[in-house]
Amino acid sequence: MAISRHDRGVSAAGRALLSQVHPVFMLPPLATSLFGALLAGSVDLLVAGIHAGAMFFAVYTAHVKDGYVDFYIRGEDDDHPLTSSACRGALVGAAVGFAACTVGLWLLVGPLAAAVTVPTWVVGYAHAPQLDMHPAGATMGYPTGIALALLGGYYAQATAFSPRVLGLATVFLTLLTGIKIIDDEQDYDYDRGIDKRTVAVLLGPVRARRTAVGLLVAAMAGVVVLTVALPTVPPTAAGAAIAFGAVTAVAHRADSELATMLLIRGSYLFLAVLVAAVWFRPLS
Repeated sequence: MAISRHDRGVSAAGRALLSQVHPVFMLPPLATSLFGALLAGSVDLLVAGIHAGAMFFAVYTAHVKDGYVDFYIRGEDDDHPLTSSACRGALVGAAVGFAACTVGLWLLVGPLAAAVTVPTWVVGYAHAPQLDMHPAGATMGYPTGIALALLGGYYAQATAFSPRVLGLATVFLTLLTGIKIIDDEQDYDYDRGIDKRTVAVLLGPVRARRTAVGLLVAAMAGVVVLTVALPTVPPTAAGAAIAFGAVTAVAHRADSELATMLLIRGSYLFLAVLVAAVWFRPLS
């Protein structure tokens, strides 16, 4: 079976398969999974690694399926590094890897740990062509995956949920939904032409941007509320809202491409400050 559309050989096949690992989208779910484990307190490294592995295979599935649909079915993309049969093979391989990780969580932690993890793969596989044609699915698919990664990483360690992790998962969902709305502005004309009902198409660019900024502000406010309402969220966690607020102040007036770039990097900073606050608890 040919794997690469452009070259032959083992190295070419490896490069084609690795081309579907997009760090900008792959690293946040892995980091969020590990952050969930950290929030739980005592960390079993094997369990944390298995859950992070499951997140890798879920996101890899989403990337391969999205590329396959956009190039081979919709004809939206100009090129794709994988042959159609290689895409299908990669999807099977990713599914097997995800299933192995899920079974590992079942055996090491329990069936509920597996049950919390499975929806991440479902969201990734169904992103295209099902979820991405509707406003909620197109906008909230990836943010939902991140929230589930946090909840799953936490549950795999604690075998329960806490108000803290539920609150932070809601914050992540809200924050990333706002960023995704702005990201979708870049494809407004094209999406409108193919009747792809993103929030930008549904509301128009101006109202969509206002909605997105409102969600970003709500997420930042949510962090501050959690530091006040929950003693388990250290006061220094509010620094994440301050850091991201500075980025938002610059990004909200920029065009959609620049704003998305700034906000994605700002979300990394947001997560880094939260991790530092929880791990070091400097004011405790």
